[in-house]
Amino acid sequence: MTMTSHKCEKMYVYMKIYVKMVYFCNYYINIDTCLNIWGFMKNAKFKYTLPGMIFIIFLISACSREDDRGYLKEIGDTVSDIEFQFADGTKASLYSLDSKIVVLQFTASWCSVCREEMPHLEKEVWQEFKDMGLMLIGVDYDEPLEKVKAFKEQMKVTYPMALDPEGKIFGIFANEGSGVTRNVVISMKTKKIIFLTRLYNTVEFSKMIKKIETSL
Repeated sequence: MTMTSHKCEKMYVYMKIYVKMVYFCNYYINIDTCLNIWGFMKNAKFKYTLPGMIFIIFLISACSREDDRGYLKEIGDTVSDIEFQFADGTKASLYSLDSKIVVLQFTASWCSVCREEMPHLEKEVWQEFKDMGLMLIGVDYDEPLEKVKAFKEQMKVTYPMALDPEGKIFGIFANEGSGVTRNVVISMKTKKIIFLTRLYNTVEFSKMIKKIETSL
């Protein structure tokens, strides 16, 4: 095999990798997944190879493309009653909660962005407003009870965590396959959504807190 034909063969292999990466990044990666993979890639030797560099390029492309946020609900939409099964074994429905404002925080133990946001929710939302008529519920996406308990303990959050088998509660508010990190703020007086967040953005997070303050 000549050098030229060898290079052509390698180019063909890399083009196949290129096409597969395009498909993968465009159809199977949401932003939360991008950030989790990027955390692994930063320490992986694979990134120094040509296939690794190709993967990084398309990972960045997938992360940076405009995010439609994946919501099925909008601010002003009415929220129907929801049944919650909490990690401590208790149950409650959304409409039965004696609260002025309910915040549903969608989360999962594998989600690095959720882990970044949760200490802020604990300190700046739950501890700040729990005695003023706010209920904050962490809704854990499709994880078993023991994992949810361990996650809650590891994150040192004191607000209640609810199970969400098969992501059924998540599916009320967001598209299947869209990123998990999000907060849904509901006014219990009107049963309507008054604020939505996506990922952990400090500016948006501050706006959410302001909305909660003015609504209590």
